[in-house]
Amino acid sequence: MARARDAGRTTGERPMNAHAPSPTRNRRRPARPKNTSRRHPGRRHRDWSGLSAADVLARHPPGSTPPEEVLEILLKLFNEQHTAMLKSVSHKTRHDRAVFLRRFLRDLQAKAGFPTMPDPRNIGGRHIQAMVSLWRQDRLAAATIQTYLSFLRGLAQWIGKPGLVRKPDAYGLDVTEYQRHEVAQRDRTWSGAGIDIEALIAQVCAYDRHVGAALRLIRAFGLRRKEAVMMRPHACVVPFSATRLPPERQKAESYLWVCQGSKGGRPRFVAIATAQQRQALAYAKSVAGAADAHLSNPSRDLKQNLNHFSYVMRRFGLSLKERGATGHGLRHEVFVEVWVNGTGTQPPVRGGTLPPKDVREAAQQDIAEMAGHARNRAAGAYIGSVRALRPTARATVDGPSRGQGTAGDEGAANPSAVRQP
Repeated sequence: MARARDAGRTTGERPMNAHAPSPTRNRRRPARPKNTSRRHPGRRHRDWSGLSAADVLARHPPGSTPPEEVLEILLKLFNEQHTAMLKSVSHKTRHDRAVFLRRFLRDLQAKAGFPTMPDPRNIGGRHIQAMVSLWRQDRLAAATIQTYLSFLRGLAQWIGKPGLVRKPDAYGLDVTEYQRHEVAQRDRTWSGAGIDIEALIAQVCAYDRHVGAALRLIRAFGLRRKEAVMMRPHACVVPFSATRLPPERQKAESYLWVCQGSKGGRPRFVAIATAQQRQALAYAKSVAGAADAHLSNPSRDLKQNLNHFSYVMRRFGLSLKERGATGHGLRHEVFVEVWVNGTGTQPPVRGGTLPPKDVREAAQQDIAEMAGHARNRAAGAYIGSVRALRPTARATVDGPSRGQGTAGDEGAANPSAVRQP
């Protein structure tokens, strides 16, 4: 055992990543601890066997159990669940929601002026209004308050009060500040901002090989920042047989297994099909060194490496203010290219024309799978809304009609002259 630990040190591997999973080998599942704690909010007590959530809560009527203990019971019962869909949420969401709800309960008494801490089941509109007023006094961003209200909607569902939390504008928030769009409203790619992609990546590689290698992987595979930083370029290249995908979906002999750092912990396999992808992997392997090493700098922990990546992006002017694009825009670049290559047209954010339905749906699926999203409509976050293409496409396919011109004509530029779908 000591020799194995010493070997891990010589490779520069970080202890936190020493036991990364692999798709090609089975791992023994560690024994579960006998007790239930805050670290496992979704795990039920053994004495809850056969009881519904209502039965469990009935054992702790308001006033008989401290409010914080009631909240922990609610977290154990419900925190693993998505509030809108029949699926579980990521560990990060569970953690963030639990931390917020605990703080919210304490702040009702400590900051909002309520004489006692209320039982979570007795929380009402006056409690929420009081806290929103405090958040606005503290000048929290509207998007942050929107997130907090989303967490409170989850709690409201748990306690049987689904209509308790109102829309943000009911609390005085401006809809333009908190509204989030599921589709891209503008072109966020590097090329769209006039950036010479290859030249800039070369400059970053000269400054910091680890960050440069991560950028090259993002450019080639559309990875997220955390996925690229945590990538093991040697160990995560697997044959198609290891993906367990059906034969008709094979696109290459080898695939990149993206697991560590993925959103929601959802693994995916990305085909290694282009020379650019193979070159990016070769460079990443040379930077990582050891066969099981990560791409990040081994002298820093994960948080430090992520912060350093962001620092390098700022150093090279990758911000909306300086260049009109961020580091994440490189990921957008990849999926815009997937759309263009798959449909032969520019995406909606660039004013392209509407491709046939089967062609665009196939391209949307390719983008969603490569990006690591469960729904095809998530492609709109990168390419924009396909609906926006329909008037222009109809003019292009059917020919200009009276009062309606082609793209670039005055008739098409005038919104009143374009026939709505």
